[in-house]
Amino acid sequence: MAGITGSTASPLARAEHFVWLTARVLEQRRFAYHFLDGGTGGDQGEDAVEAALTAYRGEDGGYGHALEPDLRGPVSQPLHTAHALRVLDSIGRCDGLRAERICRYLTSVSTSEGALPALRPSPRGYPCAPFFPVVDDPPGELLATGPVVGLLHRNEVWHAWLFRATDFCWAAVEGLDETHPYEVEAAVAFLDGVPDRARAEAAADRLGRLVRERRLAVLDPEHRAAYPLPPGYAPGERLFPYDYARVPGSLARRWFTDEEMERSLDFLAGRQGEDGGWPVDRRTGAPGSALEWRAIVTIEALRTLRAHGRPLG
Repeated sequence: MAGITGSTASPLARAEHFVWLTARVLEQRRFAYHFLDGGTGGDQGEDAVEAALTAYRGEDGGYGHALEPDLRGPVSQPLHTAHALRVLDSIGRCDGLRAERICRYLTSVSTSEGALPALRPSPRGYPCAPFFPVVDDPPGELLATGPVVGLLHRNEVWHAWLFRATDFCWAAVEGLDETHPYEVEAAVAFLDGVPDRARAEAAADRLGRLVRERRLAVLDPEHRAAYPLPPGYAPGERLFPYDYARVPGSLARRWFTDEEMERSLDFLAGRQGEDGGWPVDRRTGAPGSALEWRAIVTIEALRTLRAHGRPLG
């Protein structure tokens, strides 16, 4: 096994070695689905991924059990549930009773305006990363709500909660001025899925100008330290064009020239470590959760590179 990480191995082979060596069962099955014999059944099929994901689901329809690695314990949380939705979306199963069950949970934890808090107060007594604020009455946030709403719309899910949540997201996106990269990333996830495409394009155009004016995307990776670091971010925690435009069809792709996008993808490809995995730049709660994050980040890096036509070997 040690030899597979050598310089002659392809990026995909090196990543496969890393995933089998370090990842949770869920990420192992996701890797197999996306990059080995995905969609053909057996251990590589959608059923295998969903079976692994189901282990994280609670009786309330939400997800917990450290699906989002920095937040431990069995309790369902909006962050965990958003993560589960992304997994279901990636295997084409964000529909039917699955979506209905999740929307019921989201309704139960949302604010009166339909917005999701990042974190409910229930983690008290369970370990969580110190940068997660636990408060008694958490406010709804675009950061938590936007990606969920955009994903559900893109999958043509209809639920009463979505009407209020969509209105909240529109108000939040169109009111963005003083912002930070992750909030813009959440706004893009909303705009890429929401049905009103003309309104989404207008909002995205304004956001793109904001990103460039405020230098919220690193356009020159060789001089990334010269770009501002938002308060509370970890050293080196900056976003690149590929973070906003994970797929070529994203509205955020228009924000960047072909040269800027290719340069950022070169940088992403070059970040693969000697062990085959990609690094985690943001803060993590503990060494164990950092390792779990690395497998997730590795899969997403490979999916982004492939979506943009980069060969993986």
